Order: sequence, then C-alpha cells, then structure tokens
Amino acid sequence: MIRRFLRERLSWTLFFLFAHALLLFISFVDSAIPFDSILYFAGLSFISFLIFLAVRYQREARFYKNLEERLGDLDPGSLPSSSSPFEKVVEEAMYEQSALLKKEAQDLHLALETEKDQMLAWIHEVKTPLTALHLMIERMEDGPLKSSLTYEWLRIHLLLDQQLHQKRIPFIENDLYIQKIDLEEVFHHELLTMKAWCIQKGIGFDISLEETEVLTDGKWLAFIIRQILTNSIKYSDAGDIKIKSWKQHGQTKLEIRDFGRGIDPRDLPRIFDKGFTSTFKHEDHAATGMGLYLTKKAAVPLLIEIEVQSALREGTAFTLSFPKRNDFSQVISM
Repeated sequence: MIRRFLRERLSWTLFFLFAHALLLFISFVDSAIPFDSILYFAGLSFISFLIFLAVRYQREARFYKNLEERLGDLDPGSLPSSSSPFEKVVEEAMYEQSALLKKEAQDLHLALETEKDQMLAWIHEVKTPLTALHLMIERMEDGPLKSSLTYEWLRIHLLLDQQLHQKRIPFIENDLYIQKIDLEEVFHHELLTMKAWCIQKGIGFDISLEETEVLTDGKWLAFIIRQILTNSIKYSDAGDIKIKSWKQHGQTKLEIRDFGRGIDPRDLPRIFDKGFTSTFKHEDHAATGMGLYLTKKAAVPLLIEIEVQSALREGTAFTLSFPKRNDFSQVISM
C-alpha cells in the first residue's frame, strides 16, 4: 500500500524536489541570496514534507485499505466512511454500482425463476399427450412398428424426465422425503418402462438382491437408478446387465454392472462433469453429458456414494453405497 501511495503522489514529490533544487541552484549562483539560509529552509521544508506525506498516508490509506478488504462484499453498508471529496466520489460510485448490481441480480433471478416455472409447466403439459401416445402405441398390433414407436416414445420420455429433474435439483433439499424404499419395486417399475428398448437390443437382466430395503428418497433414488440403467442399456449390446445388492459394514451396497463398451481409464475422473461425453467415440452426437452429472448431483444430498469401475470394451460397474440410518439425522432434519 505504501508503494502504491508513493507512486500515486510521485508527481507531487518530483515537483517539490524540483522546486527546492531550483531554489538552491539560484541561491548558489546568485551571491546576493544567502545560500546557508536557503539550505536551512530547504531542509526544514523537506522534513515538513515527509511529515505531511506520513499524515496523508495514514488518512488516505485507511479508506483504500478498507475497500481492499471488502472485495466481493456488495453490501453498501460496509463501505468505509469517506474523509475527502475524492473519497466521497468513490463512495457514491460504489453505492450506485452496488445498487445497480443488486437490481440486475434480482432481475436475473426473477427471469430464471420464471423460465424454470415455464419449463416445468411445459414438461407437465407435454406429459399428457405423451401418455396418450403411449396408450395408443400399446393398442397397436404391428409388432416391428410398435417396437420402433415404443423405443422413440421412451427416448422422448427419458429426455423429458431428465429435463424435469435438472430443473428440480437446485431445490432438492426441499423435496426430500426419507423413508424405507423397496429396491425390487424400484427396479420392477424402471425395467418395465425400458422393456421395449431392452428387447430391441437383446438385453436381459440378472438380478440378485440380498438387501431389498434402503433408507432414502424413493423418487430421487429412482431417478439415479434410471440414469445408470439408461447408460448401461445405451452402451451395451445383446447381453445381461447384472444387478445385485448386499450388506457390508452396516451399509447397503447396490451394484449395476454391464458388459458394454466400457469407459476409457483417462475418462473415469471426468464422467460426472457437466457436459462431458467421453473421449472414446467422441463423435457420438446422441450423448448429452448430463445424465451422470445429474446422477451425482442427486446422490450428494442423499448421502449416496457412487463408485465406478470400468475397463474399455469390457464393461462398467456402478456401485451405490447407501448411508447408515444414523448418517441421515442431518438430512431428515431438513
């Protein structure tokens, strides 16, 4: 701060030194002017100037030090009090900028809330004709056409479901309802929805659930499982997906293992990043990079740990570790 203060006052200092050097030079050249008296005057003046600089530094630096310490603080009430006209200009500008930024932030928040509400309303409106379309497809007799239409319907359904949960995730804490959930029922409902897709790809399921009950939120657990199953089915061909659960150290573990294309080892640390779509077969335009990102976001407030093991062209295993009952005291209190 001292260096910046001296740099700011450099022109004043140079002018002072120049004026006194000029005065000393004139008194040295002109014998009519007593040089010793001028030298004495210049010394006293220089000492006075140093004291003046020290006093001004203490008064001015206090204001700017306080400004420096409040970086990122938009509360105008925390602004240091000004003691000079220029500091007053800075203070008033800060007040105006802070008020402007707050207004813009409020407007943006309101716009985002409006957009979110409109998106949620649109998704719910689209679900009605989508449900009617599914019922119409179910009544069709043409096997191949029915299978193709069911698959396309499922794609739309899953995309809408993903978009719906994406809009809800920022407020997931307000939507949690922790209770005992039957894993068999969750998988039965999810696999029934994806039945036509699995038949089309020749995919079966080997299910072995030693532990069937977990303490969690049913809706968000179903979403997590749905995203993992979608990935497993999408990147597998004509094989079984193994699903098993067991108890380990008082925790329930759930594993979903496929034998599809797998994940490149260099991609594993990034699979939960927003928008990441893999470096292996990067030209796959169908991938959005949102499924696993949303899965991780939903798992965090549920205290579910997700571990991934994978080998390229051998398959991928997602292991969900559910929290113990005591671990949920904080979540239940929400």
